[in-house]
Amino acid sequence: MAGRSSRTAHSVAVLMGGPSAEREVSLSSGRECADALRVAGYQVTEIDLGTARGDEIVRRLTDASPDVVFNALHGRWGEDGCVQGLLDWLNLPYTHSGVLASALAMDKTRAKQAFRAANLPVVESVIADASEVRQRHVIPPPYVVKPNDEGSSVGVYIVHDGANQPPALSPDMPARVMVETYAPGRELTTTVMGDRALEVTEIVTEGWYDYAAKYTVGGSRHVIPADIPDDIRAACLDMAVRAHKALGCTGLTRTDFRWDEARGLDGLIILELNTQPGMTPTSLAPEQAAHAGIDFPALMRWMVEDALCRS
Repeated sequence: MAGRSSRTAHSVAVLMGGPSAEREVSLSSGRECADALRVAGYQVTEIDLGTARGDEIVRRLTDASPDVVFNALHGRWGEDGCVQGLLDWLNLPYTHSGVLASALAMDKTRAKQAFRAANLPVVESVIADASEVRQRHVIPPPYVVKPNDEGSSVGVYIVHDGANQPPALSPDMPARVMVETYAPGRELTTTVMGDRALEVTEIVTEGWYDYAAKYTVGGSRHVIPADIPDDIRAACLDMAVRAHKALGCTGLTRTDFRWDEARGLDGLIILELNTQPGMTPTSLAPEQAAHAGIDFPALMRWMVEDALCRS
């Protein structure tokens, strides 16, 4: 099966759901994107993958016979290069980044290595056995523990300065986890669209910007544009584009920062890059696009046409 080569797509298959820990937000993203794509004039087929793998995914895509695939999957299998490889094999154009960039971005350790090679600032981290992390401080507090290959703040633990006990990680955490130095400061984020950084948003929450804060209405407040000095804004825009290029990303990405304003420019560090930003009503990337004058259907159209141009 091969995707059609026309630059104007008439049929779009939206992949959503999947088996990852981020299934529900993927379903929400997918439905929002499908509705906007219909407004933009496309014929849309929504495909909830559930626990489908391999042959079943091929069958469902063959039945849909789309001109292009809009990948609204989040987390493992959909965001880590797996489904991208399958779509490449099927010769189907798809949105967002390709196999290698997706795999690198999802693997936080390798993404940091790429960022360091590009002279981008990141905090120090180690990979450790979860069993050891439960027993002792593997690095001095304060630090953060999280899976090395999940997103959306799934399974994140903060161990504060002066903590006497190591974190009580849940049993469903992976056998090996990332432990990284805690970066204090304000939460900033920048969306890159192709080779253009859109804006800087500050995310304001009562506590940690966790899964609930990201995807619950009222869980966080987004200040756009962020009330920050011009040099910090310029640095965020520049670093987001450089991070996007360092991993070889395409389409839409979002880079998250922490900024310790007491340290000025030296206090700005990259937390991570998301190759498949959320597309829900509370999501950051659509807000930044709207701020730049690009409404949601127009953003969807750009993503589809960008995928076709790269095919």
